[in-house]
This record gives sequence, structure tokens and C-alpha cells, in this order.
Amino acid sequence: MIKGSVGTVETHHYTHPSPLLLESGETLSSVTIAYETYGSLNRDNGNAILLCHALSGDAHVAGYHKGEKRAGWWDSVVGPGKAFDTDRYFIICSNVIGGCKGSTGPSSMSPATGKPYGITFPVITVRDMVNAQKLLIDYLGIRRLYAVAGGSMGGMQVLQWTVNYPEMVKKAIVIAATGYSTPQQIAFNEVGRYAIISDPGWNGGNYYDRKSYDADSEGPSRGLSIARMVGHITYLSNESMHEKFGRALQGKDRIGFDFSTDFAVESYLHHQGDTFTKRFDANSYLYITKAIDYFDLTRDGSLAEGLRPAAAAFLVIAITSDWLYPPYQSQEIVTALAANNREVRYSEIRSNYGHDAFLLEAGQLNYIMGRFLSHSVVADVMTPDIPTIEEGTTIAVTARRMVTQGVNHLPVLSLDGHLVGIVTSWDIAKAVASNYLWLDEIMSRDVITAAPGEPIEDAAKRMEENAISALPVVNGNGNVIGLITSEAISNLIGRAGQ
Repeated sequence: MIKGSVGTVETHHYTHPSPLLLESGETLSSVTIAYETYGSLNRDNGNAILLCHALSGDAHVAGYHKGEKRAGWWDSVVGPGKAFDTDRYFIICSNVIGGCKGSTGPSSMSPATGKPYGITFPVITVRDMVNAQKLLIDYLGIRRLYAVAGGSMGGMQVLQWTVNYPEMVKKAIVIAATGYSTPQQIAFNEVGRYAIISDPGWNGGNYYDRKSYDADSEGPSRGLSIARMVGHITYLSNESMHEKFGRALQGKDRIGFDFSTDFAVESYLHHQGDTFTKRFDANSYLYITKAIDYFDLTRDGSLAEGLRPAAAAFLVIAITSDWLYPPYQSQEIVTALAANNREVRYSEIRSNYGHDAFLLEAGQLNYIMGRFLSHSVVADVMTPDIPTIEEGTTIAVTARRMVTQGVNHLPVLSLDGHLVGIVTSWDIAKAVASNYLWLDEIMSRDVITAAPGEPIEDAAKRMEENAISALPVVNGNGNVIGLITSEAISNLIGRAGQ
């Protein structure tokens, strides 16, 4: 196995037994989802991370397919020791519905006709993509995702996950994305769609009997190539194109004074367009770009209102040179989440690569995302729903509760439910030896507490400085919501070091 690589992998397929209701009101009678997984689930299935791909991506996010030399599209951040560490996490990536890499899409066979759907395939949305992914996650037996992450259209899916299934997403990483598609973004997509539809080879979407992705053949190849050329320009930046091409000529010493290919950048775009037609379906391009255009999480014009259901901890990453999804759109997401008092961090990748930097800047991405994923807070390791005791209770009652509950610490609450002290099994032992009768005589009143969102390191430091083995976890309303112990922290450190 290549160091840092997941090695040889294969794509799996899950076919859901029931129809999928779409946002449009139509249904897909049969849904197959292509997916790949890397790493292993832990005992409680709590280490699963779903990665969401962009427009032309697929389920093959890392490693190598047998006989192929090209790694998955995000191999630089997925694998042992990388941000999405397969020694720690169970990584999942699926091809979106509407795609052409194994999941049900317009090139799939329609159960009703036995022929490819073509444009009879129903229009899908980003919400539909996420709902299909949810079927896969349920099938895999995962009740809650440790994280969902993606860039570009993948970032849109991440946001949709946090809104549609807030209870299922613990952490969310949104890279180079937006909360709604802008007129300029829609305009570029429409140029691409128009190029495809205007190609005579498109034939009203019915070209599958004449089209092969593996060889030159008929079909809307010219239109799809132009669409890719236009789209690819938006993925680059002016700076990156200057650095890569400048005004270099392609295979000649001087300009030709004709309409042949003069400049290296022209040849590059032709190559990008031509190779794209060998691996992607034109109808899928139509459907997926339309889904991107329809994406809008605002509610009554407010992104904050649209994101209100989200409960995850967020990392939002922008790219300084990205003009397709510029930093201000990521900052709008951050502002909306902050307005809802959600935990959110914002980072910018400094890069001249443009939008494509989310695929290329491996160093910065591994550092930023790795820290966010491995960063543990008190809520990650605390014991929730712990037993408590009311002030004014006798020592005997307190001792019995400790024994029956099997605990060594009991937070002491006032009649209105607020923390007023804490008592330990050691306190009880001393009380019995000294013939004390009442809890109020022995409990510690100057209680050191922890907040659910504070770093584990801060809580551990307070325990060490005060020579104590547990801290009650108190929320913003002053209510005890759990207990964090030195043993739980030690276990966490042990797992991280494995």
C-alpha cells in the first residue's frame, strides 16, 4: 500500500427497495446509489464521515481502482494520517442521483420502458440528492454522522444535510460554497446547458444508442465539450492562468493570423473539454447544473432563517482567489450561523488556484480540516443525564444513591434545579467516620465547572490544577447537563494515540 493511501478500493451499489419522493412531487420508482467506503466503523458507529462531491465528481474519492493509476478526486486529504484519517474515521462518499457514475440518473434504464431515461428523468434538486444519501446512511446502520464535508456543490449538500437532518450531523465542513446560487452562477450554467441542447447530437436527450464514453462516437460531444470549457474557466483564476500559460504559443513560434489554435491556454481548454466528454454524460450535466441553480436555503430572503434548523458545529472555508463562489458568500454563511448562535469557524485558503483550490491545496486543507475534526470539546466526552442529589438530603440517602447509581460524584442541586455543590464518595466516607448526618455539612460549595463547548484541554488543566477528578458540565442557563471525568479524558487521549 502506498504510504498515506487507502490502497486499492472498489465501488459498491445499494438499491433502495422503495420509491423516492422528489421535491418536485415526482417519484423515482427505483434508486441505486454508487458508493465507496474507507476505514472501519467503531463500536458505536459514531466515527462516520460523509464526503459530498462537486458537479463532475463521483464516489471514488480516494485510493485506486484495480488496474488504474489515477487516484480518487480528493485522495490528498483522505487516508491514513490525512485530515480524513481512515485509521480513525469511517469515510463514505456516494455518487449523487442524477449523475452518471453508478447512481440512478438520466443514463440509467427506466423500469417503465427498459430504455435510458434521457430527459424523461425527473428534475432533481440538492435536497433530493441529500435525501438519497440519507437512504444510504440508514442502510449502513449509521444514526449520526460525525461530520459531513464537501466543496462547491458538495458544500451545498453539506448545508442541506444540516438543515434537513440537524440531529444527524455533528460537524459540518463547507468549502467554497454558497447558501444560494447567484444570477452570475446561474448564467454560466445556462451557457453550458444551451451549448449541449444546441448540439444536433443531443437529439432531444435521446442519444444513448449512439454514445460511448470510452471512444469517439456520436452524441452531444461538441456541446458538452464547450460547456466544460466555459465551466473550467470559472474554476481557475486570472493569476493561475497567468502563471500556467501567460501568452505562450502552442506548438508555434509566432501567431498564425488565422483561426487555428495559437495560444497554449486555448489548447488546454480544448483538451479539458475533449477529455470530459469521455467520462461524463451530457444529460447529467443538464440535470446537475439545474439542481445547483435551484439551490436556495434562504427563507423569506433570510439565510439566517433558512439555516435556523442547523445544529452542527461548522467550519466554513473560502478561497481568496475564487471568483465563482467568492469569499463574501462563505462569510454570509458564517454571519447567518452566528446570528443563530451556532458554533462556527471561518478560514480562508490563500491560493492563486481559484475555485479549484479546494481540490489542490492539500497542505492547507489537511491542516485546517484536520484540526477541526480532531478538536474535541467537553460535550464530546462528557457523561450526559447524570444522577444528582437535592440539597438538604441526609448522608444516608446520598450514600444509597451513589451505590445504586454506581457513581463516585453527585452534583448537588437547589430546589429550582441549579448547581449549589458537589459531593464525592470520599466525602461520604469522611462523613460516616465523623458521624455527620446531613449533606449540607460535607458538600463542596465552591464548585469548579466546565462548559459543553470548551476545549477538553482547558477542562483537563483545571482538574489538574485543583487536584480534582470530575467537573459538572453546566449550560448557559446554569443547568447541569453532564459530568466530565479525568478517566474519560484519559480514554480520549488513549484513542487519539492509537
